[in-house]
Amino acid sequence: MKYSKIIVVAALLLFQLSMAQEKADIVLNKAFTHAKSGKKNVLLVFHASWCKWCKTMEKNMDLPETKPIFDKRFVTAYVDVQERGEKKSLENPGGQELMNKYKGENAGLPFWLILNPKGEVIANSFNDKGENLGSPSTSEEVNVFVAKLGKASKLSKEEAQTIQNVFLKK
Repeated sequence: MKYSKIIVVAALLLFQLSMAQEKADIVLNKAFTHAKSGKKNVLLVFHASWCKWCKTMEKNMDLPETKPIFDKRFVTAYVDVQERGEKKSLENPGGQELMNKYKGENAGLPFWLILNPKGEVIANSFNDKGENLGSPSTSEEVNVFVAKLGKASKLSKEEAQTIQNVFLKK
């Protein structure tokens, strides 16, 4: 009887550990490893399950016409932050601290960065006015977004136009 209780407790602990989110620095380091081997940059996106704009951005990046472009040019990594209540367990431990490190503490979500494999910031989601583009949707926002992607990855004109068309769809 004593052993069965120990086994049950151990199984519950292992289950909890397997359900825990990966630490943010581990997510980022895995992305850097893949980026180095693939000669790509990292597109790091901070998001949350409740964030409508986060879901829109992820959907736009995962469409059949855009996903191959993002996959070819970037290693995309997502870090969950700012979850609430019962969803707090979805957060990547250390995610908010990582977001704060890159000046995103007051940016809102989604907040994204493009980093080279050494961890140096190539671009972030702030426009020239210091406003977070988040998931760009206006013509001006999408133009800035595409320009930042192009600066970090040498997008072709066709790739840039495809991304622009997708993000501008209402």
